[in-house]
Amino acid sequence: MEETRRTPRATVKRMAKRAVYDRDAIHSILDRAIVCHVGFISAGAPSVLPTLHARIGERLYLHGSAASHMLRTAAAGAEICVTVTMIDGLVLARSAFHHSVNYRSAVIFGRAARVDERGRKLAAMRALVEHIAPGRWAGTRAPNDDEIARTLILELPIVEASAKIRTGGPVDDEADYDLPHWAGVIPLTMTAAAPKADPRLPPSIPMPSYVAVYRTPDERA
Repeated sequence: MEETRRTPRATVKRMAKRAVYDRDAIHSILDRAIVCHVGFISAGAPSVLPTLHARIGERLYLHGSAASHMLRTAAAGAEICVTVTMIDGLVLARSAFHHSVNYRSAVIFGRAARVDERGRKLAAMRALVEHIAPGRWAGTRAPNDDEIARTLILELPIVEASAKIRTGGPVDDEADYDLPHWAGVIPLTMTAAAPKADPRLPPSIPMPSYVAVYRTPDERA
């Protein structure tokens, strides 16, 4: 079992028993999540913004407009913190204090590098599309030179990282187990509803199978 680098800031301190440093487990969480949040400091003020991501090997890729303040700040060498969180259930305890959630989360610290080489940039763009909907890249027009130039791609090494996971039911104080209150877990999952075709889509164009039977990254894993 290969682990990530346990630096002080990547070491879980609160509820350390839930910490996970195994690379495969961290990769799994990143691969199953659709949205990540990027934290950074600009002009002395903190910001945290959501975006999409994709993983290729030991690197996480972020993308957006070449005018994006977040991406430009990170590309200039600023330290960033990327997090993903997936909620698996609401944990209802007998006491209000011990209510919790079941979750999977991961955090990555470091500096991201700008990707400018055309082939690597296209590979990252493809990974981002395929992460959301496998098979979709082949069913679209590839980005043209202008679109590639207007897109900023960053890669962040998955080196200084950790995960935190909670599973199971409520943990009440022993004295509260006899209370007449329901306790347990309400499982939560994200699933896709029926696809809706674009009103301007010609009826002659069939729905691709990857759309008709779409499953989220977490459901596919």
